[in-house]
Amino acid sequence: MVKFSLDGKTVSAPEGELLVYAAARHGVFIPTLCHDEKLDPYGGCRMCVVDVEGSPRPLPACATRVTAGLAVSTNSSVPQYRKTLTEMLLSEHLNANPGGRPNELLDMAEELGAAAPLILPDAKREPYEDRNRLMGYDPDACILCNRCVRYTQEVMQCSALSLEGRGPTARIVPTHGHSWLDTECELCGGCLSTCPTGAIYEKFHEGAPPQHERSLDQVKSTCTFCGVGCQIDLHVDPATKRIVKVTSDPGYVSNEGNLCVKGRFAFNFVHHPDRLTQPLVRGEDGELHPTSWDDALRVAAEGLRGVKERHGPQAIGVLASARLTMEENFLLQKLARTALETHSIHSCEAT
Repeated sequence: MVKFSLDGKTVSAPEGELLVYAAARHGVFIPTLCHDEKLDPYGGCRMCVVDVEGSPRPLPACATRVTAGLAVSTNSSVPQYRKTLTEMLLSEHLNANPGGRPNELLDMAEELGAAAPLILPDAKREPYEDRNRLMGYDPDACILCNRCVRYTQEVMQCSALSLEGRGPTARIVPTHGHSWLDTECELCGGCLSTCPTGAIYEKFHEGAPPQHERSLDQVKSTCTFCGVGCQIDLHVDPATKRIVKVTSDPGYVSNEGNLCVKGRFAFNFVHHPDRLTQPLVRGEDGELHPTSWDDALRVAAEGLRGVKERHGPQAIGVLASARLTMEENFLLQKLARTALETHSIHSCEAT
């Protein structure tokens, strides 16, 4: 731990800690746009600039590390720097509210009282059409913070996205201008989740009435697609009670906010009309009829007991699944070996 000065107060922090984190722990919020705690320090957007004694220019707090005796000021001329930088970004930000998606740039502009002084005549960027059905990209909403590109490289360890062009024509595209489907991209949506302005978005929202994401109810749940137990947030329309999108918080322990393509995009089965919502038991007429769980479990138990009595326990086989948790699979093999007395238990993922 070392001591340094923050806005005139002597505070302490671990030596080498990024200044943006050290300040936050002492109650001083420093806004950022290009920074993501999962990614290496970048210092590209300069929204987090602070005055450091002895430095000829303001330094980015997201890329400056704490050292003993550092003297930092966040409230001298810094707010004016941030307001000017915000106005510069807004002048190239033609689609500042894309489909109601959260936009950190607009939040910052509102907080600083900033507005675009003008719109650059050559600010409009060429749109990018892609044949994948999950993710789209709106270059006029993009501030070129590079968070999505860095996420694919540093977290997913692939080359799915890259920066194309220079100056006002620059935009983010799948590598070599291919479709997302023709790159190393797994369509996990991690680039979408780290985008601060909603420039990368869910394609299935195209054409829908704009609805601000923050107006949706948020329900924490567990992904159902495998046994890893990724924690997710279901965003539910309060009017229709339908799931609109799925996100995950970086603070969740099992997956740290990362999801696969199924966990992030494959949630429509919840509302599918063919989905079973109650147990069914086949009656004497040969048709399936709704029943209670108690009755369904009784019928299943009687059926298994009958097979065991007539043909022996080895006539019964049990299939486990990787979609279950480790604890559930343990209980399943215990049921097979102790109650059913069969060793014929197998995992469907092992073949």
